[in-house]
Amino acid sequence: MSLSTQGTGCPFGFGAESSMATGTAPADVSSPDRAHHGYEPFQMKDPFPAYARLRAEEPVMYDERIDYYVVTRYDDIKAVFEDWETFSSENAQAPVRKRGPQATQIMNEGGFTAYSGLSARIPPEHTRIRGIVQKAFTPRRYKALEPFIRANVAQRLDAMLARDTGHGEIVRDLAYEVPTITILTLIGEDLARIDDYKRWSDSRAAMTWGDLGDEEQIPHAHNLVDYWQACLALVEKAHREGGDNLVADLVKAQQDGAEISDHEIASVAYSLLFAGHETTTTLISNALRLLAADPATWAKLVEDPKRIPGAIDEVLRYSGSIVAWRRKALKDAEIGGVKIPAGAGILLVMGSANRDESKFEEPEVFDIARPNAREHLSFGFGIHYCLGNMLAKLQTKIALEEATSKLPHLRVDDPESIEFRENLSFRVPIAVPVSWTE
Repeated sequence: MSLSTQGTGCPFGFGAESSMATGTAPADVSSPDRAHHGYEPFQMKDPFPAYARLRAEEPVMYDERIDYYVVTRYDDIKAVFEDWETFSSENAQAPVRKRGPQATQIMNEGGFTAYSGLSARIPPEHTRIRGIVQKAFTPRRYKALEPFIRANVAQRLDAMLARDTGHGEIVRDLAYEVPTITILTLIGEDLARIDDYKRWSDSRAAMTWGDLGDEEQIPHAHNLVDYWQACLALVEKAHREGGDNLVADLVKAQQDGAEISDHEIASVAYSLLFAGHETTTTLISNALRLLAADPATWAKLVEDPKRIPGAIDEVLRYSGSIVAWRRKALKDAEIGGVKIPAGAGILLVMGSANRDESKFEEPEVFDIARPNAREHLSFGFGIHYCLGNMLAKLQTKIALEEATSKLPHLRVDDPESIEFRENLSFRVPIAVPVSWTE
């Protein structure tokens, strides 16, 4: 994720790069120039008013522009997440726009065969791989990483303060590299390759969730080939040298009889090395963007850091990294009283569910003391619930603890002017300018 083209996703759940799985348009869909209740699939500046109109007026809307049924109410979205046998995750990582012939040739000739780590897999394959990965992805690793993460956060905040200008930018100065360093360390990759993985992650986000023409896809296709080859190399290195990292743990599990192939291990790495930093960069950025925008809220956290975990859940509810995720109907079904034909694509708008009036009282109010904030759907629900949610929240907690300690007078400069990247699924602030003088 570069500073110019960042995108995010659920930590530790991404992976598939299959062709787009599209649905069947309903026979009664109105003309393509209809208003769609103000909903624009790729616009993320402020999508929430359109989400509210969709919930009220057409909570399950077929959008012919993207060929997906757009679902916006909390109960409907939760029910789809729960019913994995009807609503498959197999299209969760499919490119939104079909891959062009040149990009396809580049990736085929480059040996690109990456598949989902977990999120686009379905049982029994999903159950098998998740069980093995979960055993390697232990609390022991979290505990071992915590002092490393804290030192890294403190170092970056100190460097920002040392410029003595009284101004900084949260994405560039803090959130951009901290989660990447964490995930590279967890996986066992050389930290000198941060820029490589940021560039490759840009391409993955652009190719999967962006709206690119055929020519625009070409440089990204080359980057994805390089990315996949690096993941295969990590598995080969673990076989040769072992090590104390997640890839080595999975190779050791395989050697001890666990049913997981080298290709599956490489696919897990491919997923983790993208999702393990992209969403956390956005979560840290959004947390500071929202919490430091209101001096009274920031003062509460400075006074009592024990409020931070609850504040993080409210950030995830109010402005999660992921605002929409995809499913595919495997058979004729119904969502919210609307008939969904077999094969149809479904876009679950969690950013709308998290502000559903039927679930959250005064949902447009940002309240760090909200009692049910943890019931947000930003990490999904059901069998695909985000495996890395604890590490994402841990890094954000550490970032907020260190920031409230070192920057008690932090404030966001002109929060209403902050821009967000265009993307179907992720709401990523481009930059979060801040000041900290009294």
